Amino acid sequence: MHDIILGKRTESYLVIKAFIEKNRGKRIFLEHEVKMLLKNMGLTVPHSIFIRKDEPISAHGLNYPLVVKVSSTAIASKSDVHGIRIGINSANDLKKSVEDLRQIENAEGVLIEETAPAGVEVIVGGVTDKQFGPIVMFGLGGIFVELFKDIAFGLAPMTEGEAQRLIRQVKGYRLLEEYRGRPPIDIQALLRVILAVADIMSSGLISEIDLNPVILYATGAVVLDAKMSL
Repeated sequence: MHDIILGKRTESYLVIKAFIEKNRGKRIFLEHEVKMLLKNMGLTVPHSIFIRKDEPISAHGLNYPLVVKVSSTAIASKSDVHGIRIGINSANDLKKSVEDLRQIENAEGVLIEETAPAGVEVIVGGVTDKQFGPIVMFGLGGIFVELFKDIAFGLAPMTEGEAQRLIRQVKGYRLLEEYRGRPPIDIQALLRVILAVADIMSSGLISEIDLNPVILYATGAVVLDAKMSL
């Protein structure tokens, strides 16, 4: 088992290193770039198309309704600049939304994604602390993190057992189990997300990553937004 864990961490390290080599010179990455790394590490992200400011508008191969988001390494919060459009149901709506978002200051392009079904929102992140080293954070999304600060922290690298204990530390853990007739979420899918973030942080190549939100379902999990920097 120990050899299997080491093998997975080595594989993750090589994927992360290859990603950084491909994006040499960058310190902050665009959302679609981070999601490509996560996808290469076995996580699920929405089907999407990234369009730069000077490229023609196309959602070929994507299914409506769509979400359109401004993309820029200089924009810390898309919401603060009104950089998100949801419920896009036609080519005309798509064209107008993309054109609007391209006008936002510092916009480098737009990310067009298929809309993910509703589920349980959580946040998974990581940061390098000066005292403790690489740390992984987990919390329930929405009101739980905004008002109740319901989050838990653990050290990376992390075993599956340690990731399970991290999940159980949050006060809202009960919402991840069967609750009021709703089936329990896919804990294994959530563990894969947490362990991927732990591998990213323990690689020593990344200073910070923020996956917010991650949507959990009875089967599977989807990373809806992602930020990462060296």
